[in-house]
Amino acid sequence: MFGGGNTAMDAVRTSKRLGAKNSYIIYRRSEVEMPARIEEVHHAKEEGIEFILLSNPLKFIGDENGWLKGVELQKMELGESDASGRRRPVPIKGSEYILDIDMAVVAIGNGSNPIIQKTTPDMQFNKWGNIIVDEATMKTSKDGVFAGGDIVTGGATVILAMGAGRKAAAAINEYLMNKKEIQKLVE
Repeated sequence: MFGGGNTAMDAVRTSKRLGAKNSYIIYRRSEVEMPARIEEVHHAKEEGIEFILLSNPLKFIGDENGWLKGVELQKMELGESDASGRRRPVPIKGSEYILDIDMAVVAIGNGSNPIIQKTTPDMQFNKWGNIIVDEATMKTSKDGVFAGGDIVTGGATVILAMGAGRKAAAAINEYLMNKKEIQKLVE
C-alpha cells in the first residue's frame, strides 16, 4: 500500500487478513509525519504489516504480459517543513532499489471534486473545497440539500460518515414532513 493515512492502513490490514504473504506500507515520510491515527499504525504493526518508510515509488515494473512484478523505490530524507507543517521528503540520489510486489494499492490522499463548486454556486464550501453544513442536521446552504462523509469532513472514517448519514436522514425526514405540512396549508 502506498500512503500513510487511515485508508492505506485499512487496505493493508485487510490484505494481510485475506492472506497476503507480505503486506507493506510504503510511505515517503517518517512515521511521525503519517496522517493515520496512531491507533491504526499500532494495530497494523501488531498484525505484522511491514513499514517501508522514507521511500517514494518511482515506477511500477511489469512483465511481458502486463502483470505487476515490482516497484522501483527511491530512499528519501526529510528536509524543511512544507505548507502542511510536515517535513518535506527529499530524494537521496543513487538510492533507487526494486521491491518485488504483485499488487499495489495507491492511497495517497483525496480531495473534493472541483466540479461541485463550479456547478453549485449557491452552496458554501471551505478553503479545501469541502461542503459546509450545519453539524446537527447536515443541511447545506442550498435549500433541500444535505451532505455528509468525506465531502464534508475531508478524509475521515466510515463511522463518522455513517453518523453523518443518520443525522442527515433524520433531518431530511423532518424537512420533507415540514414541506408536506406547508403544502397542505397552501392547498
